[in-house]
Amino acid sequence: MTTCIRLLIVFVGALLLTAPTPASQNSNSQNVKVAFSTPEQIAEDINAVPCKKNSERMSAVGSLFEKMGARTEDVAVTKYGHVENIVVRKEGSSPEVIVIGAHYDKVAHGCGAVDNWSGIVAMAHLYKTVKDISLKKTLVFVGFGREEEGLIGSKAMVRAIALEQVGIYCAMINLDSLGLGIPQAATNLSSNKLIERATDLAKRMQMPFEKGPIDGNTDSSSFINKKIPAIAIHALAPGYKDVLHNNADKASKVNSKSVYMGYRFALALAGELDNSACDAFR
Repeated sequence: MTTCIRLLIVFVGALLLTAPTPASQNSNSQNVKVAFSTPEQIAEDINAVPCKKNSERMSAVGSLFEKMGARTEDVAVTKYGHVENIVVRKEGSSPEVIVIGAHYDKVAHGCGAVDNWSGIVAMAHLYKTVKDISLKKTLVFVGFGREEEGLIGSKAMVRAIALEQVGIYCAMINLDSLGLGIPQAATNLSSNKLIERATDLAKRMQMPFEKGPIDGNTDSSSFINKKIPAIAIHALAPGYKDVLHNNADKASKVNSKSVYMGYRFALALAGELDNSACDAFR
């Protein structure tokens, strides 16, 4: 058993007992029972990964959000030219926005289970957990299209944000390629202040967490280029290039405990951001 998998097993056991959540950090929500997902529920949705056309994956994202409790009318398809994003909003008490994103498209080979159905599943379960909690900021959950072709979906979204509206976009959390190891932040694709907060949060949670540069790009870059703070969270491990972007990227390669850790960490980070000043990470 590798050290990475051993860490996952040990930490998930502790995490099932206790960890910070938006509800526990928000005095207005102290009496709300938080509906945490389980590693088994995560695994069920990973195993349902659509392996064929990206148009089918887009429809599956909408169905997954409905399974998580979203109403059909709350799941919107936002079209920008030749790209379509799936958007679900969780309204807060202010107009300030936190974007939580993951791309749904895949390359031609493989099922795209790690890259990036894992991120989609974690994002959808995060929505399920917070949908009935009172939050200060509005959470906008986005399944981005055509990320693999050059971040087309996220670039289109940020282009549509008027300059006078940029200030209400407090931060963006991007989930891309979970399921192979412990949560990590890509330092070359993230804002420094958000990496600092995420690192401090992991220490308080006593969660294994790493940071460092990775090859390639992801949708967080589109927001950073718009002067919106963003963090790229992944869970890649040594040998990941033997899985991503080829026929090996299938559900059997995904460790559901790794995706579960990514979901719980992103949930706790969203709670941190909800209770922070909107400009705290600029």
